[in-house]
Amino acid sequence: MVVDRNGGEEHADRIFRALADRTRRDIVRRAMHGTLSVSGLARGYPMSTTAVQKHVAILEEAGLVHRTRRGREHLVQTRIDTIAEARRLLGEFEQLWRDRLDRIGDVLAEPEPGGSR
Repeated sequence: MVVDRNGGEEHADRIFRALADRTRRDIVRRAMHGTLSVSGLARGYPMSTTAVQKHVAILEEAGLVHRTRRGREHLVQTRIDTIAEARRLLGEFEQLWRDRLDRIGDVLAEPEPGGSR
């Protein structure tokens, strides 16, 4: 079982649930290139600023972005440490499957009992 060091399975669930949405993945990508305002982000989507704010709140709760206020603006920046954590978790799953495939290969390579291959 994969357990996240920074808060357990619940934290991993929040990360991947947040990343399951196309718009949120795009917000994370766009915010990787620099700090963006929520209103600036909203101009890139066919939805209201309020809807984009809700997406940002989910990303913030998952730790994928950091939001700060500058006057009336809300600025969004990707938290690369959480992206690295998601990558580490996915790497653990990948290794698990690679190990399983290796074991399957070993089983298939074993000679059949009482027969020759």
